[in-house]
Amino acid sequence: MTQPHAVVIGSGIGGLTAAVALHRRGWQITVLERAASLEPVGAGIGLAPNSQRALDVIGLGDRIRSLAAWQGDGGMRTPGGRWLARTSSDAATERFGGSIVLVHRATLIDVLAAELPSSAIRTGASAQLLEPGTAGGARAIVATAAGNFEADLVVGADGINSAVRSCLFPAHPGPSYAGFTTWRVVVPALAQPFAPHETWGRGALWGTQPLKDGRIYAYAAAVSPAGARGADGEKAELLRRFGDWHDPIPGIVAAVEPGQVLRNDVHHLIDPLPVFHRGRTVLVGDGAHAMAPTLGQGGNQAIEDAIVLAHHAAPGGDLAAALAAYSADRVPRTGAIVRKAARATRLMRLTSAPAVAVRDISMSVIARFGPGLVLRTFDGIADWQPPQHTYAASTDDAHTARGSSL
Repeated sequence: MTQPHAVVIGSGIGGLTAAVALHRRGWQITVLERAASLEPVGAGIGLAPNSQRALDVIGLGDRIRSLAAWQGDGGMRTPGGRWLARTSSDAATERFGGSIVLVHRATLIDVLAAELPSSAIRTGASAQLLEPGTAGGARAIVATAAGNFEADLVVGADGINSAVRSCLFPAHPGPSYAGFTTWRVVVPALAQPFAPHETWGRGALWGTQPLKDGRIYAYAAAVSPAGARGADGEKAELLRRFGDWHDPIPGIVAAVEPGQVLRNDVHHLIDPLPVFHRGRTVLVGDGAHAMAPTLGQGGNQAIEDAIVLAHHAAPGGDLAAALAAYSADRVPRTGAIVRKAARATRLMRLTSAPAVAVRDISMSVIARFGPGLVLRTFDGIADWQPPQHTYAASTDDAHTARGSSL
């Protein structure tokens, strides 16, 4: 029996996780990436317990957990340094079965890519969906400069401005501006230790988190018109906005290499899609449900998508039923998280002094009841369980497959 062929458009976190999971299930995999190499755009990503359990299904959860750097206390602060709320890695583990693992995106991409046959990933391969196919009939067609692919399954993992989504749902309005912009940096370790924190000010926030290798991942966000940029560079912009906030923030800004600041306006898919599939084509990640980063769940939900898709899409099975089941599982869950992230965004975007004071007092009052109450925001998110246990295919089998020809 001919091995069914799945084409994944996009080699981000969702696309590669889907490729690995489908490969484990017995699909022949081709990943098409328009960039010349697998160098991810971004700095760090926080993998919550829900995505760690998803990665357990493909045998990678413990490898990711070994990269954890957060031990002890952390929490939320004001720009002046006062703690609004405290939590801890132990409290997160007790409530959700694990705590956040912060990794560099490049590390996660490397871990995922290593699980695929070497010929599976084709870089410099811009792809266009020509035909989504019919689940019970015609195969999907994907065009590239090197020729067309016919596929039994196409996975659109091409990001927030997904061309695959536009092909499947041409009448959908697409993403809208969430009202704020973000910055991300990775800097060498500072001389003085610090507790991981997220600091909320007036229409702005800053987060500082350690990486396992000793470096520091920091992110910032602020209310800003869409498309605005620092007139004299983004490091100078960070200094203006956050240079007088509490330590270690000024030291981190000072350590930033001017050309290494990533700035991106935030867009989200606040108008939900009715389903995540058409014919033989399915969406995962930001193309399906782009969300504001205020809950830190964008990449985590992409990983969940990939694992749930592979769970339903057995090679040789009823693809129409499989993709319908995938949409039924994922549309309600991701839609609820998109809306919850949007509500958190509204709190972050508060700029009036009275409103910010009320927000901060509310956070402080909640925190007095202990870290468990603070963590309740992630109930129903971080405690998610995947639909099955680890696939039979072992990591060693996958490594043996590397170098084999498709």
